[in-house]
Amino acid sequence: MKKLYSIQEVAQMLGIPKDTLRYYDRIGIVSPIREGNRYRRYSKDDLIDLMNIQIMQYADFSLEEIRGVFGFQRMENITPAYCEEVAAFLDAKNTEIRTKIAHLEKVSRLLHIAAETLRDLNPENDQRLAEIVRKIYREMRKNESNIFEEGCNEHQD
Repeated sequence: MKKLYSIQEVAQMLGIPKDTLRYYDRIGIVSPIREGNRYRRYSKDDLIDLMNIQIMQYADFSLEEIRGVFGFQRMENITPAYCEEVAAFLDAKNTEIRTKIAHLEKVSRLLHIAAETLRDLNPENDQRLAEIVRKIYREMRKNESNIFEEGCNEHQD
């Protein structure tokens, strides 16, 4: 007989609040079996799913993405088409994260230059900061116009 774990044991082992475990059950992400007394009992597979959820949340996946795309199929049910779908989704998520990283690197550079300018306020540093701000502003406006054009083009017949 497989070992089953109580909600209390799972909460302690994985550091997940019991309310979160109940929520996951309610929305169908991880649904443990119920015994005659209606208590949740978690299997080893449920624990693995919960650990994977924690990893995916750490990687900035939403619960909706986790539930919708991954669906936690057991190994015996995985098809090549499913693997390709998940791989494509992971590629898209990686691209999204790389875009965020590039943005945050620009913000970090801007903040660093602004702080240095304020520490040594002089016309040369002030000019350098102004040039960077203008460049970032132009990039923002360019990205916004690209988004606007894409959005408008989608609605043309």
